[in-house]
Amino acid sequence: MGIRNETLALPGIIRKSWQQRSNLGWLACTACTALLLSIPIITVLYSVLLPRSEVWLHLRSTVLPGYILNSLVLAAGVCLGTSLLGVTTAWLCSACNFPGRRFFSWALLLPLAFPPYIIAYTYTGILDFAGPVQTLLRSVFSWQYGDYWFPQIRSIGGAITMISLVLYPYVYLLARTAFSEQSASLREACHTFGASAYRTFFTVILPLARPAIAAGLTLVIMETLADYGTVHYFGVTTFTTGIFRTWFGLGDRIAATQLASILLLCIFAVILAERYSRKAVRYQYPVKPRKNRYYQLSGPKAVLAVFACGAPILLGFIIPSYQLGIWTLQTAPEIIDMSFLVLFTNTVLLAAMVTVAVIVLGTLLAYGKRVGTHPFISHAVNFSATGYAVPGIIIAVGVLLPFAWLDNTLDAWLQQKFGISSGLILTGTLASLVFAHVVRFMAIGLNSVDSSLTKIHRSIDDAAQLLGNKTFDRFAKIHLPLIRSGIFAAALLVFVEVIKELPATLVLRPFDFNTLAVRTYELASDERLADAACSALLIVVISILPILILNRSIAHGGVIHGSQA
Repeated sequence: MGIRNETLALPGIIRKSWQQRSNLGWLACTACTALLLSIPIITVLYSVLLPRSEVWLHLRSTVLPGYILNSLVLAAGVCLGTSLLGVTTAWLCSACNFPGRRFFSWALLLPLAFPPYIIAYTYTGILDFAGPVQTLLRSVFSWQYGDYWFPQIRSIGGAITMISLVLYPYVYLLARTAFSEQSASLREACHTFGASAYRTFFTVILPLARPAIAAGLTLVIMETLADYGTVHYFGVTTFTTGIFRTWFGLGDRIAATQLASILLLCIFAVILAERYSRKAVRYQYPVKPRKNRYYQLSGPKAVLAVFACGAPILLGFIIPSYQLGIWTLQTAPEIIDMSFLVLFTNTVLLAAMVTVAVIVLGTLLAYGKRVGTHPFISHAVNFSATGYAVPGIIIAVGVLLPFAWLDNTLDAWLQQKFGISSGLILTGTLASLVFAHVVRFMAIGLNSVDSSLTKIHRSIDDAAQLLGNKTFDRFAKIHLPLIRSGIFAAALLVFVEVIKELPATLVLRPFDFNTLAVRTYELASDERLADAACSALLIVVISILPILILNRSIAHGGVIHGSQA
């Protein structure tokens, strides 16, 4: 009997051994790619161990407390603003019926098309002393300068407001999905025991949606701490402005990297704290929840609901889009020329190169996780995708230092051995810029492809192996056709994110290589807000497409979970 069992087990052992050899090449590529993409993060973290310079000691005793305080206040204020806007509108659109609900359910995503720095520039032009609002007030009431008080847009309060107006869709989207997944029987059970709608929401519905809301707020915090254009333009000193100032103003890359490492550790602490806070809590929904029954709103309640959903769209999309459109009509004949077309071409070229690289490498990493059995592969792939949680300025710092070291080492070796100089091969080239963006946005491609692969049952892989298909053949013939929709969605999102990215592009771009985001920043910094409108509006228009596609996929059954986001 023992001989027979060993004989039956022998083909399985041979098949497993053959499978491991077949996967070896793919896993080797996966490990090398993950290590390469982790270099910028490791470089920044390693700077914590370096000795402190005089510049660092000066920063620590003078401006570092201000960086920390302003960053905390900014993050806390944006979290409060986005949670109020996002959760309120998500609940109204998912659980209440009022005029315009279907329109608001997708239109509330539109402000996400605006990068924070663009809406900051636009509202500065609207609300400044020479803007149309204050000009109208002085005209109507015959006021002069100093006769009235007007809120200062260039302040930390203004930065909180601007960033909240464009980042609340993160919370809205995830909270709306969570509310929609909850069964109507939960509310009915609460009403049976005499609980009011408000008490049901705060004691049952909201706590169940906590993971999704927390995931949305985590994204908001990361985007807020990563912002440079808004806080720099408004004169708010945060970690990102401090890193720029230390690097380019004081000329100390090591001190700038150490500042970046503190910010990086703070971001990792936020992510770990959010996960630990719900470590022992389990959230379960019915497998087939009953279809939601909407609260019917009428009269004053319906008016309040329309106002609550309409105000974010008006302030976060319609008004700035209208103002950008007006400025574009005024300046387009002078701005749109061959140089603008070159600017547009550079932007599209960079976005296309990064998108292709992210999709190819993200697919390689995601499939490596699927075929790999060792925990090292999974951990290495996950760590390589942490770049999305890291501000672009930190990625730029982490890319420049190793690339500069590699260029200098190669140049010294060539001069010593052959008497020739290689110059800068990687530093200051398009290659370093593309690599930084790939590290920054790898999580988008990896998570999208990985989530698509998890929907494919592993029995399909087993059947293909029994038929003699190797790893690459299984991927090309079976998996790739099944994950095309996930790849397409990831490609759209990466393309738009690259177009909107400012800090990394600003630092790493080659000489005489501008993008729409950089040009918008340069013109706005020179107070040429109207001239910056053409490039800013084009960024917004391009960004709308994936937002509408994302909403359409959700409306047709695609579900975004907070854990995946």
